[in-house]
Formats: sequence, C-alpha cells, structure tokens
Amino acid sequence: MPKDNGPKEKRQRNRRIDFRLTEAEYAEVRRKADRAGYTVGAYVRATVLGSPGPRAQRLPPTNKHLLVKLLGQLGKIGSNINQIARAINSGKIPPVPKIEEAIQALLDMDKLVMRALGLSPDQADNDDGQGQ
Repeated sequence: MPKDNGPKEKRQRNRRIDFRLTEAEYAEVRRKADRAGYTVGAYVRATVLGSPGPRAQRLPPTNKHLLVKLLGQLGKIGSNINQIARAINSGKIPPVPKIEEAIQALLDMDKLVMRALGLSPDQADNDDGQGQ
C-alpha cells in the first residue's frame, strides 16, 4: 500500500529566496514596505518583479502621530471612568459633565482610529471589517 504523505502542497509560490540583511537594512525595507502599504514579502516582490502578486493586500500605513493621540484619549477615558466609578462606589451620583466628557472622548477616539486607518467616517460605516 502506498504511503500517504499528507496533503499536497497547493501553494503556487513554492520557491524561496533567502538573503541576509543588517538590522538597519531590514528596518529600511520594513519602513518602505509600510509606507507602500505592503508586507515585506509583497514589497520585495513588487520592487523586483513590478507587481506584489494577485493576492497581496494593501495594509493601511501606520500613522504614529495619530496613534500617540489615541493613547492620550484612552488615558483620558480611563481617568474619567475611574472618577465615575469612584463617585458611584461612594454612593454619589456621578456629575453629568463627567459622563458627557467620557462619551465625547470615546467619539474623539473613534475619529482618530478612522484617521489612523486612512478612513473617512462614511467609509467606516460601510466597511464590513473584512477590508473588502
């Protein structure tokens, strides 16, 4: 009886090219790939062959400035929620302005996330979360 070697390789890309880079060289390739919106493999393929390939998905570029702002908003929301919880735990009704401030911070954070992803509010409403 013939031996079953498991599932056959279905990948069309079954050849690899391995080469070494310094940390600085890899960081540069990674930075250029991020800027182009590709993974490192798709970026190298696009640079060498002129096309990233039919299945390459464009990645949203990282917007570090907006992500730093987002972290600030998260800290603000956490502080507001902590103050509201402290008021509730002490038997007090939290002040409405604090609740409104927390809600506004969430709305601001939502806008920052959309901007960091390169989306406008109407695009985000139509996006199914699958990137399609």
